Amino acid sequence: MSGLQIGVVGCAGRMGINLLRQIDAADGCVISGGSERPGHDAVGRDLGELAGLSHLGIAVEAEPRAVFDRADVVLDFTVPAATVAHAAMAVETGTRLVIGTTGMTAEDDAAIKKAAEAVAIMREGNMSLGVNVLAVLTERLASYLDEDFDIEIVEMHHRYKVDAPSGTALLLGRAAATGRQVDHEAVLQGGRHGITGERRRGDIGYSALRGGNVAGEHTVIFAADDERVELSHKATDRAIFARGAMRAARWLADKDAGLYGMADVLGL
Repeated sequence: MSGLQIGVVGCAGRMGINLLRQIDAADGCVISGGSERPGHDAVGRDLGELAGLSHLGIAVEAEPRAVFDRADVVLDFTVPAATVAHAAMAVETGTRLVIGTTGMTAEDDAAIKKAAEAVAIMREGNMSLGVNVLAVLTERLASYLDEDFDIEIVEMHHRYKVDAPSGTALLLGRAAATGRQVDHEAVLQGGRHGITGERRRGDIGYSALRGGNVAGEHTVIFAADDERVELSHKATDRAIFARGAMRAARWLADKDAGLYGMADVLGL
């Protein structure tokens, strides 16, 4: 097969299906393989038929190592424990890796960073162009507005999302912290409940809403006495994230070892 060989781990999930369709539609790119966890109903099925495409003659694997062995780039929108294992496989096989998994712990982050010393990895909580431009604008606005403006981030996703705040909300919060030149972890304020006391000056607050089939909505609020500035992004179809992942895969294809983000891909 000619073209950029792209594999998908977690290929039967909502994002996995979108990724397969985007690869199939992209000029110069080829679906080289896909995997799901052992025992999943999709294992053994044809990848093309799984994604509603024509028959490809490539079966869904139960072992992700086979996907890494055949691919130039692997796309990973799975769960933290699996992603850490996939990063180790990327190092072993020399396969570049695009990560869209969210909900990582500090230990997971360290493992990804260590793997990126040996292989090119692009990792981002949200791969849409609009969100990454929003992050740049959030950082800039936070640098202009002092702590008289309270920062709150409100996000909403579909009922099936398992982590909160979303990776995108954290991306925006970290951008705001960078603009303010403060440590994000020191000012992070999660969901509030009960008698919490008054808001601490300088905090960055998060509120997570879940329901329906919302692909993703994020608003960064800068609220001062008598005025408020809001920056928002609304995604109506998760295909935008798959398109961003494809852009990242093509960009990453010739890159040396290192940990990259969508800001690098988009030149922001």
